[in-house]
Amino acid sequence: MTILVVDDDQDCIATLDLALQILQGAVIQSALSAEAALARLADSENGTVAAVITDVHLPEMTGLELVARIRENPRFRSLPILVVSADADPSTPARALGLGANAYFAKPFSPSAMRKKLEELIYA
Repeated sequence: MTILVVDDDQDCIATLDLALQILQGAVIQSALSAEAALARLADSENGTVAAVITDVHLPEMTGLELVARIRENPRFRSLPILVVSADADPSTPARALGLGANAYFAKPFSPSAMRKKLEELIYA
């Protein structure tokens, strides 16, 4: 099971990688931009992505724009998407969910809560 982590901060990617390794069979792939994430999703040689975790603040295209672009593709309408962010705007969680994200986690987030939500979404 591949989980695609989209963040331009290597420390955040490493933290998520550690937090998610406990999920049985999880393979963590990372992308440093929304554009790179879209390319990985489109690349059939990468295998099937079971879930996407994205930060809101990314270079060029935001994580919220990424959520919208993923949901535009019928192939990915049911792909679990989790958004994580330290964004101070109180409307960001509602915007993320309105665009099609399945969950929003404020940084700092609880790794166990994120794992639980991923398991619910992937194995439901």
